[in-house]
Amino acid sequence: MKLKHFGGTEQKIYDLCAPVINDLGYLVWDVRYEKEGANWYLRIFIDSETDTIGINDCERVTGPVSDLLDEKDPISQSYILEISSAGLEADLVRESHFDACIGCEVRARGIRPFEDGSRELVGVLEDWDKETVTLTVDGAQRVLPLKELAFVKLFFDFGDNT
Repeated sequence: MKLKHFGGTEQKIYDLCAPVINDLGYLVWDVRYEKEGANWYLRIFIDSETDTIGINDCERVTGPVSDLLDEKDPISQSYILEISSAGLEADLVRESHFDACIGCEVRARGIRPFEDGSRELVGVLEDWDKETVTLTVDGAQRVLPLKELAFVKLFFDFGDNT
């Protein structure tokens, strides 16, 4: 996997909207400006340091952000605005995500199986740099090259429903 960096439009939206979202008591986890089919989508993912994000939180953020974007008009073409939760198993794709999640339990999936034959590891994120992540898995530290990973996500144990 490669670490993602904000594109010009995403950075502009982040810089514009983060203060408003922060004033409402939330954090901007990610901003994505993506084309799907004929439509452009501006997706702003929010999080909270104190609570989970629900639909009411997304609604609370949507009005002020939509008004701000209408006023400042930073994107010349039409787009669909979506405000969403980063989710319990949020993707770690930016440097700020890895920094914020040191000490958190994460799930890493390899592009190919690891030495032990498994495709996924769950462990505590101990450290990272631009080329590797270090996890503690079952008491042992594992250093994984980012280029050999399909993804790294926060891990939430949903339990076994079978």
